[in-house]
Amino acid sequence: MKHSQTINIGLAQMVCVVDPDENLDRAVSLVRKAAAQGAQIVCLPELFRSLYFCQSEDHDHFALAEPVPGPTTATLGALAAELGVVIIASLFERRAPGVYHNTTAVLDADGAYLGKYRKMHIPDDPLFYEKFYFTPGDLGFKVFDTRFVRLGVLICWDQWYPEAARLTALRGAEVLFYPTAIGWHPSEKAKHGAIQHASWELIQRSHAVANGCYVVSVNRTGHEGAPDGGIEFWGQSFVADPSSMVIARAAVDRSDVLVVSCDLGRIDVQRTHWPFLRDRRIDAYDEITKRYIDE
Repeated sequence: MKHSQTINIGLAQMVCVVDPDENLDRAVSLVRKAAAQGAQIVCLPELFRSLYFCQSEDHDHFALAEPVPGPTTATLGALAAELGVVIIASLFERRAPGVYHNTTAVLDADGAYLGKYRKMHIPDDPLFYEKFYFTPGDLGFKVFDTRFVRLGVLICWDQWYPEAARLTALRGAEVLFYPTAIGWHPSEKAKHGAIQHASWELIQRSHAVANGCYVVSVNRTGHEGAPDGGIEFWGQSFVADPSSMVIARAAVDRSDVLVVSCDLGRIDVQRTHWPFLRDRRIDAYDEITKRYIDE
């Protein structure tokens, strides 16, 4: 499919609440706002239908899951068709009894469900107890040929892995989307906060320059959890161009909508001037599949 050289990408940064239906209504409103500003593709944050429930290990939270495709993709598919926009929606997928995934669905501009990506890298850190809930993805790294662009989707913890970005880009992704839920432990913010945020943004910008593509990271924002603890999600959703420059960044502490014009012609220019894909030594990388190389 031949795409236009310039596309408008919408980032819907959200503050989430307890009620899943209210979150869905908020998401619909943000998608409409982005579309009204000219967005052709709109990405929502990770697990936007609920608070970030992985702060604790609680079996009751499995009730938040749904099939994918399912009710939310039906609602967003109708919205996508009405507005003529692509929607990228991160959901808690109930695949089977005892098998749940952190999954992102892609809905094309005619409302068609194009498929899903299941999060491959699952963290297990204080207040990010995702291994309790999510089975690692088994669909591999995927691209979706939408009306406007060939895009790849990765999810939050996937951000830290250059292998994931590379394999998705090698499948032809022109834009890498990262629905995200990341923030500070308030007790650590004063000492480590600036470094943590800088590292998060830097690693994703590196994926843009290493692969010569656009990177779009869409975070939630606001404080969730115990008043004297929890997570302060740091917002600051952003778009990096193929040279790694941040061309738009959202607010820190509130819901926000960005609509960013991206020239896909920059991809070929970047890749011919910085020909990293040409010069890869694919004959020398067999050991990348090892956990660690013991000499």
